[in-house]
Amino acid sequence: MAFSIGDLFAGAGLFSEGFRQAGFLPRFAVELDAEAVKSYRRNVGPNAVHGSVTDVLNLGTVDVLIAGPPCQGFSTLGRRDPLDARNDLCFAVLPWADGAKPKVIVIENVPPFLKSGHWQRLARGLRRRGYKIFTWELEAADFGTPQLRRRAFTIASKIGIISPPAPVSERISCAHALLNEPIAENDLMHRWPTLQGVSAQRVALVPANGDKRDIQKAAPELCPPSWQRIGCQATDVWGRIDPDEPANTLRCTFLNPSKGRYLHPTENRTISLREGARLQGIPDDWLIDGRPYQVARQIGNGVPIPLARAVAKQIYAALSAFETADSLAA
Repeated sequence: MAFSIGDLFAGAGLFSEGFRQAGFLPRFAVELDAEAVKSYRRNVGPNAVHGSVTDVLNLGTVDVLIAGPPCQGFSTLGRRDPLDARNDLCFAVLPWADGAKPKVIVIENVPPFLKSGHWQRLARGLRRRGYKIFTWELEAADFGTPQLRRRAFTIASKIGIISPPAPVSERISCAHALLNEPIAENDLMHRWPTLQGVSAQRVALVPANGDKRDIQKAAPELCPPSWQRIGCQATDVWGRIDPDEPANTLRCTFLNPSKGRYLHPTENRTISLREGARLQGIPDDWLIDGRPYQVARQIGNGVPIPLARAVAKQIYAALSAFETADSLAA
């Protein structure tokens, strides 16, 4: 059976790609970032539209509508500002539900989103439109992603109950993504910032699996006073990735060692754009458009492709069962 999807807040297309790999046909995607639209068109398909989801467009009907509205106002890694204007963008799903008439809607966000007033209002709007609401909280590392990234999925269904996917049996370590598989020498995305001065000195002092605490012990003169004031907080910054475990959540700023545990396991540098892409399950034949910080943002903002694929397979199975039962009844 062929089922179609529409993607809102599509980014570079990681969410769409997971659904495409599960057998769905991407019919449309809407994204405000022009560079991300180029990336989507290059890697997923030509159906991406450059524009805001708040400008409701007539792009046709789909079987499934997927959306990943901004999470910054809900994420524990951010300020969690309830007045962040981006929080209201989740409500754009409602008019798209009216226009695209999907049987299923899948909304991805951070887990705190499910406890917000915005989610409650969105859920009420979906229920008024005849959808039953289910919520899943899934850990990306349980579905073949070499990264710890817990995400919440709101499933709005007109085809009955849809159960969450079962985790795979074994987690994948970072070694699989960063060390075991060589990266082509001519890979345009295998690049990283060149560290200089104090930054280079700090990184050289970080041992395997170490972090800023090791720098503080070895060379306190290289550490700003703020590190002492922060104390035991933010210990992952200037940290090396443990190759034997899944990586920590990959943020959009992973090219900056002061933003998290983003140092290469063995080399004195941050991970490259390609290595960050691998942690999100992005194939090596993908090229993402834009300047390095734009590429990193597109990578860090996406739904890991293996997690998206696991979600999509559940939706596909539920739609197939529904269509089969409907045809038999007819």
